[in-house]
Amino acid sequence: MKNQDSGNFDRRDLSTLEFDKYHRIDRVDIRDLTPLEFFDRYRKPGLPVILLGLVNEPDWSLDYLCKQLGDREFLCRFYGRDRQSIDKRQWDSIGSGIEVRPMLFSQYAELIRSGEAHRNDIYMAKCPIRDTPLASAKSLQSWGERLGFDRSASGLNFWIGPGGHVESLHYDTFDGTLAQLHGSKRLVLFPPSQLNNLYPFPLLKHLTCGLKLRSWFSQVYPDRPDFEAFPHLQEALKYRCEVILQPGEVLYIPAGWWHEVTALGNELVCSVNRFWRVSPPLRTLLQWSAWRTYLGIALSMPYMLSQLALASLKPNRKESIEKIMRMF
Repeated sequence: MKNQDSGNFDRRDLSTLEFDKYHRIDRVDIRDLTPLEFFDRYRKPGLPVILLGLVNEPDWSLDYLCKQLGDREFLCRFYGRDRQSIDKRQWDSIGSGIEVRPMLFSQYAELIRSGEAHRNDIYMAKCPIRDTPLASAKSLQSWGERLGFDRSASGLNFWIGPGGHVESLHYDTFDGTLAQLHGSKRLVLFPPSQLNNLYPFPLLKHLTCGLKLRSWFSQVYPDRPDFEAFPHLQEALKYRCEVILQPGEVLYIPAGWWHEVTALGNELVCSVNRFWRVSPPLRTLLQWSAWRTYLGIALSMPYMLSQLALASLKPNRKESIEKIMRMF
């Protein structure tokens, strides 16, 4: 993959209104924002914002998490040490399609301490906090009410891993809230309008890969642009926005906004997220990105059903079926 200078464009090509809209993500104290104001200023137009004072939790350090989670079992994703250096067009899995293995949290903590999790990019992703002591975190349970969200699309999930881990550039079809609880993360964001300029994986990949590869992930590296392979990326980079999310801060990511998330530092980094139904619904119904996701899932069904049929014939039938169902 050829790296080229990402400075071969001029953001002055954007109007002042466009620049303000896409490059100046507000940081707002929740005490200065009512649910109605949040809706009018950010949710209705679908604009990201960093919220301060919404989360008031202890530092979710490794020692704290060990006390809370102990020998509870969670699924770990094994990305491998070289993944981020490979041309994404050569990837055969992504997101929830990555290989996972069950592991006790205490065992994973040792991988963090020894550096093994960092060396081989082993990550605890999308792990539900329900049925754990972490579920009693009052400020996490109340943030929906304080922001005026009335319909959740998921429970609370934690994302725990070593500094240096990257969640690749993608978008979600629901509104998201991401709370930083230990360490810091860098997020690179692009608005939904840049869908085609960010070269998502082809829809037809779902016919042969099911949900192992996903058409709502990008094939580009925003920090290492290859303009020869992806010429329209130059246009997308005009709209690039970058924020650092610090402990205690919450980032609202509207549906359709592309985001790449990098854990900073050398030690444990921990976040919690939750998805919400989009309001007003028309905001997502008018986005091709949402319909593209639904079409991708539909195209994956023949492959996924064939894999389930084969799994049902295996001696370890239950385990094989569970492995496939985790991709949904």
